[in-house]
Amino acid sequence: MRNRSLAIPYVVWMAVFVIAPLLLIVVYAFTAKDGGVTLSNFSNMGQYFPAFRHSFVLAVTATVICILIGYPLAYFLSKEGVLVRKVAMMLIMLPMWMNFLLRTYAWMSLLDDNGLINQFLSGIGFFRLINTLFGTDLTCFHMINTQGAIVLGMVYNFLPFMIMPIFSVIDKIDPKVIEAAQDLGANSAMVFRKVIFPLSLPGVLSGVTMVFIPSVSTFALSRLLGGGKTLLLGDLIEMQFLGNAYNPHLGSAIALVMMVIVLVCMAVMNRFGEGEEGVAVL
Repeated sequence: MRNRSLAIPYVVWMAVFVIAPLLLIVVYAFTAKDGGVTLSNFSNMGQYFPAFRHSFVLAVTATVICILIGYPLAYFLSKEGVLVRKVAMMLIMLPMWMNFLLRTYAWMSLLDDNGLINQFLSGIGFFRLINTLFGTDLTCFHMINTQGAIVLGMVYNFLPFMIMPIFSVIDKIDPKVIEAAQDLGANSAMVFRKVIFPLSLPGVLSGVTMVFIPSVSTFALSRLLGGGKTLLLGDLIEMQFLGNAYNPHLGSAIALVMMVIVLVCMAVMNRFGEGEEGVAVL
């Protein structure tokens, strides 16, 4: 009884700040402004299909890039000594100590047409060389206010969430399993393909979940790095609650659909992860 009483504050916290807001979203999604039950909020979402498409395409792109960067980095870190690991992890996590918006503003100053990157390239004569070789009149690389800048912001901000779970899983693989594969005649490539990669899939799937979910729902990155040219789901939901087109019922419907899609994706990935883990154990 005493132990159960200790859980009361957590139950109250969950009820007030998690369950209650979710119930409000469901109620708003299925009601109209006059309070009547309706499905029009969902039927009106078709006009915003481009926002859904852009959000999922950019989120998937950022997630794939994070895998391509994060997996090799996590793998090589797992092979290094303790000192190298500590320094590398500190460098990976160091940007996370800074506010999300400050990191984004820093990238704005880097990617701007008159930003530090273009100034550096101009200072070393890179643009002059390109213009001489190809007969162009290039003065800068236009990087800001593009979809590429949005993806870059996603990768930069969420890459640690891909590296950490993969590193944690690979680091816990029993060296005896690898030695057994080598004793049976497997070379390094075969050991990685048949042993290390299958056993590390739970970490990959955890990283995919931790990167994909915040990427698909982000709104600050698209507005600051994309210049508001690419409307994402986060921007669309924010507009319905805080913008001039105030419509919390439509915003709740969009948020509810997005949550369902994300939960389905997570369930599929978890199911896939269980199957792969079973194959690896066998």
